Amino acid sequence: MNDPLASTGRAHVRDADALLAQGRRIEAVAALQTACRVRPEWGRERDLVRLRCAAFADLDRSRRPPWPPAVPDARAEASGPPVVTAAELTPALLQRGVLRHGSVWARGLVPPNRVDRLVEAIDRAFDAHDACARGGGHSPWFDPLEEIPEGEAMRGWIRDGGGVLAADSPRGLHAFLDAIEAVGIRALVAAYLGEPPALSAEKCTLRRIEPGPSRASWHQDGAFLGAGIRTLNAWIALSDCGRDAPGLDLIPLRLDHLLATGEEGAIFDWAVSPATIARELPGVPIWRPEFRAGDVLFFDHLCLHRTASDEGMSASRHAIESWFFAPSVYPIGSQTPILV
Repeated sequence: MNDPLASTGRAHVRDADALLAQGRRIEAVAALQTACRVRPEWGRERDLVRLRCAAFADLDRSRRPPWPPAVPDARAEASGPPVVTAAELTPALLQRGVLRHGSVWARGLVPPNRVDRLVEAIDRAFDAHDACARGGGHSPWFDPLEEIPEGEAMRGWIRDGGGVLAADSPRGLHAFLDAIEAVGIRALVAAYLGEPPALSAEKCTLRRIEPGPSRASWHQDGAFLGAGIRTLNAWIALSDCGRDAPGLDLIPLRLDHLLATGEEGAIFDWAVSPATIARELPGVPIWRPEFRAGDVLFFDHLCLHRTASDEGMSASRHAIESWFFAPSVYPIGSQTPILV
């Protein structure tokens, strides 16, 4: 019996092959993505991850929109980062919130059915990673991306910190990209950055954080992403967190520069010590949002934050950390680009 989904999937694969033969890799990504959506197959999903990396080179990166954009003065607004519903979130509000207040908290942006799929994807990716580490081989949920420099060392460090790189999970990355397209995150990020975004293979991470002792350190991601970048992180909570499960602590204001790192009291050379924060930002309170599953916090590389974990927490937390970059100022050399 003919399988109509298989036939449709093969048709889209043929379209992708024809586009690749013409050197049209960006369009081939869209065709292969549709094929994976219609009928998931490990080989297709694996090829798609690698094609996303290669197709980045075909983007026109010569046009650089002026940055930062003009945003209204925040003095008339309520203090602190905006907290909005999904219906209230617009590109203008996102720009104003991040560039004036440091972050924007969007409640309920990812619906429950998408949350469930992404939680399952994270659990499967973790199980597949750990099975591979025990000699079990690769699978649709874990097939490491060769393009990541020093990937094995990075994967061990990421896993020890409660993460698996999304680019190493072909089916997990596809589930994530399908979700952000469906709920409008991709369009919001593109409008914020002023150009279609690209991800970083090293900075898009599936997270499953267990309760317990933590070495979480204050940091700004700009300290190790390079100068002159334009970014936006969509931090997607897939569990209720911030009270019974680890969440995020943030300094709830806009910083316009990187604070000194590695000073006395810092655990890592890229971390900002509590003493540095007290000296540079005296009296600024720590903000610990209590997220519900499906909430998204948007912030950029200047936001000062850390994982929020206390001894009294008893539940684990699922989340996805996804750093998007403006391709025109992408940090080639330090990050591995993924076309979105």
